[in-house]
Amino acid sequence: MRRLISFMLVCILVFALAGCASGNNAPTDSVGVTTNDPTILPEESDGTEAEDSTVSADSKTLVVYFSRAGEQYGVGVIEKGNTAIVAEMIADETGADVFEILPKEDNYPTTYTELTDFAKEEQNNSARPEIASAVEYFDSYDTIYFGYPIWWGDLPMICYTFLESYDFSGKTVIPFCTHAGSGNAGTQSKILSVIPNTDVREVLAIPGTDAQNDQDSVRQQVAEWLK
Repeated sequence: MRRLISFMLVCILVFALAGCASGNNAPTDSVGVTTNDPTILPEESDGTEAEDSTVSADSKTLVVYFSRAGEQYGVGVIEKGNTAIVAEMIADETGADVFEILPKEDNYPTTYTELTDFAKEEQNNSARPEIASAVEYFDSYDTIYFGYPIWWGDLPMICYTFLESYDFSGKTVIPFCTHAGSGNAGTQSKILSVIPNTDVREVLAIPGTDAQNDQDSVRQQVAEWLK
């Protein structure tokens, strides 16, 4: 009798296990995540994600800018330069890397009148001030946002130093500037004269007073321009 009862219990257990195995439970991957398609394996999912990240990494963008703080026209003494403010907005919107052009020897005056005299002298002498550091892996960037203030209807001379220091072939350069009423001062053509075999787009021109005092409006303008 005891043997018969044991045999019956074993049969019941076998049928119960078979019923579980033949149910509609979805298969799970190696980390216990339920997948409704048994043909999708963890390795395939990982491979797809890697492909997506590689594609997005192919396009690298850099924001390069030159800017000055101190006493500036129409805004008084400022702690952050007008162009620096716009550059940061562009970097925030695009997720680009940022490089600030800094002089190797910073002789730029901090008072407005002295700075304009200094800038005029550099322009008259076609000066090429040395830059403190270089862009690492410049060749890896294909799009460069290039920012500067307008000084005497032109780019600051140190910006020419930057343009002449690298090979821009095959790159897209998107200029932006801050000004005190002159607009972009025709600087698109001046940039093209230095890097002629480059796709140089039209210049975004932002009044310096707006960069300091109306940043919400400038941020909106930047976002629309980037689209």
